[in-house]
Amino acid sequence: MNRRDFIRYLGAASGGAILLPVGLSGCAVAPIGDHSISRAGPAKLAYGSPRPRAHAAGDGAPRMVVVFLRGAVDGLNVVVPHGDPEYYRARPTIAVARPGQANGAIDLGGYFGLHPALQPLMPYWESGQLAFVHASGSPDASRSHFEAQDYMETGTPGQHNTRDGWMNRLMGYLPPSESPLQALAMGDATPRIMSGSNVVANLQTGRAAARPSLIDQPRMMQAFAPLYAGDDPIARAYRDGIAARRELMADINSQEQQMANNGAPLPDGLSLDTARLGRLMRNDPRIRLSFLAVGGWDTHINQGNGAGQLAGRLAPLAAGLATLARELGPAFNDTVVVVLSEFGRTFRENGNGGTDHGHGNAMWLLGGNVRGGKIHGQWPGLNQAALNEGRDLAITTDFRAVLSSVAERHMRIRDQELEKIFPQYAAGGHGASDLLI
Repeated sequence: MNRRDFIRYLGAASGGAILLPVGLSGCAVAPIGDHSISRAGPAKLAYGSPRPRAHAAGDGAPRMVVVFLRGAVDGLNVVVPHGDPEYYRARPTIAVARPGQANGAIDLGGYFGLHPALQPLMPYWESGQLAFVHASGSPDASRSHFEAQDYMETGTPGQHNTRDGWMNRLMGYLPPSESPLQALAMGDATPRIMSGSNVVANLQTGRAAARPSLIDQPRMMQAFAPLYAGDDPIARAYRDGIAARRELMADINSQEQQMANNGAPLPDGLSLDTARLGRLMRNDPRIRLSFLAVGGWDTHINQGNGAGQLAGRLAPLAAGLATLARELGPAFNDTVVVVLSEFGRTFRENGNGGTDHGHGNAMWLLGGNVRGGKIHGQWPGLNQAALNEGRDLAITTDFRAVLSSVAERHMRIRDQELEKIFPQYAAGGHGASDLLI
């Protein structure tokens, strides 16, 4: 096995020990009679009237967490247009009931509502720190999970030849740091979104995350150190990766011990991972970017409504996100959590009580300085003429508009750098400039 293969082996087969990337791997419709919808710019509608609040002060180190819901979550049952009768006609068995009914949506102001399983996130909506961008997504028409996820992770819809992920490209424009531990991916393999020339550390999910792995054994390090003693790119990548791994494990072990001393362990599931991630990012401001993926959203059969299969997956997701926000502590003021999925689901339910691959969706934004308590974007409506291809929620906000806005206004990336992070996309907000305070 040569050195390059060994590095790849470490990322894929050592129990998630470390990642060492080598090389560049229509019209706006307002509900009739609803006066809480206000114009916020040309051809744009902002739903909701959050209370004004001051910019929250943190430690000055902006952080960004991306949560990818793999499988295409049904955004229309996440942020429910309960004020539109077309929604209930199209979904006779899977529509989330109107607010006030059993397992009904949580009203967000008279037209939209939140799935009841997301109740743990309502305090952040009420405090103005949770927002949604409805009718958003990728302009590419693909209905393939693999292809659509790839386009979103590379930030280049419709292009198959992009070799690196947009989060890895963003890393290259962060302020210089003496620490290699600037980006962290949760999971056993390098996610597409973080692949590229910049070093990314990874952390295995679940209770095995803090256990030493093959690369942590001194005899292994002693055996391979001479192979990477030079100054070539592969050797530097190896040494940076080992350094990132050491720093990460030191942080984890210290904090795991503190957690054990303070009480009972956290329950299994997503909250265990998000609690660990939140503590890491709170206690180590060098970690600026993090990524985690959650699967199980491809609900073709027996999707359910306010209860059932989808609800059973949204509930731990909400708990996990709330745990992340809580464990970030004061660092929450410097963090933006972006939740996205490759595409939405069909507007009408299918014959199996589920939904098929669609188009438009809803992006979520959670953070101390998010302009929350508000649904951003342009709502296209749900009548037949407004649907994409006559079957899906249309997209009126390109997902890159949201990500560019967060990168520019929160992560402090300049316009000319944004053009390299999201090539062939004209930066400048495109209706997403008011997402942060």
